[in-house]
Amino acid sequence: MKTLSITHQNGIAKVEISNPPVNVLTIDLINEINEFVLSLKNDGETKIVVFESLHNTFFLAHLDLNVINGTQGGQAASIEFNHMIANIKAMKQLSVAVVDGVARGGGNEFVMACDLAYGTENAAFAQPEIHVNIPTGGQGAVQFARRMGKNKALQALLLGNDFTAQQAEQLNIITQFVPKAEMDTFLATTLGVISQLELRDIEMYKAIITSSIKDEEAGAELELRYFLERAKEHKTAAIIDAFLTHGGQTEREAKDIQGIFVDTAAQMNQ
Repeated sequence: MKTLSITHQNGIAKVEISNPPVNVLTIDLINEINEFVLSLKNDGETKIVVFESLHNTFFLAHLDLNVINGTQGGQAASIEFNHMIANIKAMKQLSVAVVDGVARGGGNEFVMACDLAYGTENAAFAQPEIHVNIPTGGQGAVQFARRMGKNKALQALLLGNDFTAQQAEQLNIITQFVPKAEMDTFLATTLGVISQLELRDIEMYKAIITSSIKDEEAGAELELRYFLERAKEHKTAAIIDAFLTHGGQTEREAKDIQGIFVDTAAQMNQ
């Protein structure tokens, strides 16, 4: 691939984006992202996909303005961009955006398509499409409405102003603000824990959450079905037995439940 550099380690795929001069979402970049994301459909080894940028200033700028027109090619490219957003959201793996630069328009929509998103003090997030006479085209307005509510979303979309990572966290555009100096340690710790889970664990909670956002009752039914299915597994019984052996449901739980989890995992790995 020309715009993506991909490495794999311990169930985590790291995808570094480089599309000079400013990481615009051109059709070539969109096609490569789609190709990579779709290649993971039958991948049972990769659990987490981390998207980062190799550009000093931009995470992703926006959709290429040269394709925003009435031509057949331009319309097709815009639709393919929309497909890319949908493909990222549909991934069974956990998708993570690590933003240390500007993410506006399609770049911000890319960030919101990911399951988790972390931004540094160098990050900026915005949907400024109104200033070029178009609405958002990759679910930006939809996501703003769902995450912020009517009044905040409307103001953000009509102004198109930048949000810092701290503001973006408060508005639920991203998961969390993390200072750049702390990002590597934070990711190692956070993703290190998640990468020890089974891929089906990630799929399970993504399915429950997605269903619950659409319909609370349907989400509750799906959650119960997963719960009853997992309760019957031998693995569940073995873990519960080890958890109780190491102090579960005793006073140790109050102050050292993480220690119990560590001891339980150690026993299960023997």
